[in-house]
Amino acid sequence: MISNAEFGDRLDGSRLPLEGIRVVEMSHMVMGPTCGMILGDLGAEVIKVEPLKGDNTRRLLGAGAGFFRTFNRNKKSVALDLSDVGSKEALLRLVDTADVFVENFKPGRMAELGLDYATLRERNPKLIYVSHKGFLSGPYDKRLALDEVVQMMAGLAYMTGPVGRPLRAGSSVNDIMGGMFGAIGVLAALFERNSTGRGKEIQSALFENCVLLSAQHMQQYVVTGSPAAPMPDRINAWAVYDVFTLADAHQMFIAATGDGQWNALCKILARDDLLNDPNLKSNNDRVRAREWIIPSLAQTLSTLNPAELAQAFEANNVPFANITKPEELFEDAHLQASGGLANLELEDGSRTQMPLLPLAMDGARLGPRLPIASNGQHTKEVLESLGYSTQEATALCK
Repeated sequence: MISNAEFGDRLDGSRLPLEGIRVVEMSHMVMGPTCGMILGDLGAEVIKVEPLKGDNTRRLLGAGAGFFRTFNRNKKSVALDLSDVGSKEALLRLVDTADVFVENFKPGRMAELGLDYATLRERNPKLIYVSHKGFLSGPYDKRLALDEVVQMMAGLAYMTGPVGRPLRAGSSVNDIMGGMFGAIGVLAALFERNSTGRGKEIQSALFENCVLLSAQHMQQYVVTGSPAAPMPDRINAWAVYDVFTLADAHQMFIAATGDGQWNALCKILARDDLLNDPNLKSNNDRVRAREWIIPSLAQTLSTLNPAELAQAFEANNVPFANITKPEELFEDAHLQASGGLANLELEDGSRTQMPLLPLAMDGARLGPRLPIASNGQHTKEVLESLGYSTQEATALCK
């Protein structure tokens, strides 16, 4: 087995939680790679197995152009032709050394390849096998699914768009969260294996993930007896919870969810008339008056300087947010100062700033330790570690 020393170290020399854990990943697009990335960021040695031509995700354009580099850091790459008997045997020998196997192929595909859990468990009883699917077991489990498909099925698109215009969220929320739940399952199974010595099959699914995102709206119906309205048409729980246009057409979200925030907002905007109105004393009073409060506030806000207003809001604990485009996050002062963006070397040697996992451990962020691997970059190294001669390893690379 390859030494895991390079995989267990943070840049500051401290150790990472999954040091010594080997993950073999056969996945593409977002869901499976997210799981592998999380495990890799936590210190596991992640070996991504790709076809000889490389993962197709490497070549996506448009909305998929950033997928590969975003979800495949801290991984090695092995390229094998699984239609070749020798290459298939090499993969099985690699799995024999693994703690975790990650896949996200269509239903039945891994069984066709002889790489399903039942088969691999016979070879490696300690293996934790995590599958990322469209649906967990049930009537839908043979269907193909995409993030957008399940957003439409599970109520999220309905809640996001206006009435009659279901709208998917602007990111691969279920793919990413599905990979997160896959990783959570792996961590639980690794902990259990310490006691039992046995592996386990983990399944994570897009549809069930999206249903969880809609659960609060399901329960809103149970509690109130009324169906939840789509977000653009919802009945607000708070009087001020809206996007406003300020000077120079700058957009800002502003909220006042309690009396203290309402009082501070009125004082900042010099709206003593609202502050002293006896009909606006409670939040519920203000909710009932939203039809005229919001236009009145919008008129006041339309002439104000965004930077000065943001400073006043921050000083007085009024929730606010500038409406930010993704490309503007590279210059975000908080991300820059807090280490939330790290330099990642790409397969061509260039570098980009990449958001890290949104967690810190003992105050340290989990950053890139390996560049994005080129396709098959580590094939010979990994195969030689399994006992193949240099000549044999070279032959399997072609």
